[in-house]
Amino acid sequence: MKIQKLITHALSLSSNAISYHVSQELAAIYPKKAFLESNDSSFNLEKYAEANFCKIKYDDRIHNQMLTGWNGMENEIYKYTENARFQVSWQGNKLDILLMSWNEGYCKTRYSWILADSIEVAEKFFAAVCDWNSEIRDELLVFEDGYWDKNPDLFQSIQSATFENLILHKTLKQDIQDDLINFFASRETYANYSVPWKRGILFIGSPGNGKTHTVKALINQMQQPCLYVKSFKSEYATDSDNIRKVFNQARQSAPCVLVLEDIDSLLNDENRSFFLNELDGFASNQGIVTIATTNHPERLDSAISDRPSRFDRKYHFDLPAFPEREAYITLWNEKLKSAMGLSEHAVSQIVELTEGFSFAYLKELFLSSMIRWMGTMETGALEKIMISQVAILREQMSSATVSSKNLEN
Repeated sequence: MKIQKLITHALSLSSNAISYHVSQELAAIYPKKAFLESNDSSFNLEKYAEANFCKIKYDDRIHNQMLTGWNGMENEIYKYTENARFQVSWQGNKLDILLMSWNEGYCKTRYSWILADSIEVAEKFFAAVCDWNSEIRDELLVFEDGYWDKNPDLFQSIQSATFENLILHKTLKQDIQDDLINFFASRETYANYSVPWKRGILFIGSPGNGKTHTVKALINQMQQPCLYVKSFKSEYATDSDNIRKVFNQARQSAPCVLVLEDIDSLLNDENRSFFLNELDGFASNQGIVTIATTNHPERLDSAISDRPSRFDRKYHFDLPAFPEREAYITLWNEKLKSAMGLSEHAVSQIVELTEGFSFAYLKELFLSSMIRWMGTMETGALEKIMISQVAILREQMSSATVSSKNLEN
């Protein structure tokens, strides 16, 4: 009951006092026990136990608070622990774990206390749990709001992205693949010739021309751990703190791929210098491939866009020329049911009419036309619908361009 009273009383204190009070009380209640205190998010005891690396049992002598959630995508109920005490069996050792959580502003803080017969056992157990949870397995590690989060759903969502269903200008697709394949296969060669085994790649081009698809296809093909950064912003940490977290995790996960999509929106005058120091400073980034994308290269500082030691490979994703549009439209046409199918003459005509279209607009041309066709279900009617739809989409493109220029001004 002492532990239950401890939890109840601690949660009535101010957030600044809770962790110290709990530590002080545990030291008094268990004077012969060694204990380790942590708020490291990598210490996910329940995940570690689910993988059968230890056995856990809730202490039924106290009230253990469990929250219930609903996963609508999987149509299932799940539970997670808020405040509880666990009895743990691990490698012949018996440990007690106290888990507590409370709100600090809009964020949830989670603390764990590991009680063991010796500090060595506590530290070994803590390291084992954190090390296992830090590994990336069939998931993407996503950084947002100052924290890393494993996202298996995002990993599964990109599995259909391959280079086979990607059309790019001339040899661009093969050049990018060869670059990354050779890099990851050449670790010993880099070491033998004392060349830093790291790589910075910058994808440049207007929206809708294959940058994101290429990143997804690379992640699938390289089979290396992938870390994806959504933002360096968070409420309770500076950009510099978060940039340090990102690169520290990348170094721990190396060899790996670190993705910075829309890098021009991630960096500003305040955080740019710190970012560049982490990317290309004294710290070793061995085995890290940093892939950044931008729709607006003019917004990037020259220290990023022009200095080769930071992003030493730059690939330009231009609007598809005639051969690429023809290949893309033909590929789509081959997937259509016969009643929808386009004639060779119609394919050639649409290729001519869509000069200046991005791949994204070509895709929208097919999708919007197919939806309109389903209103008639008339064999051969898709050709006329697509030709009229070209004019509508071109007008949208013009409006979008004007709006973008007005926003920049």
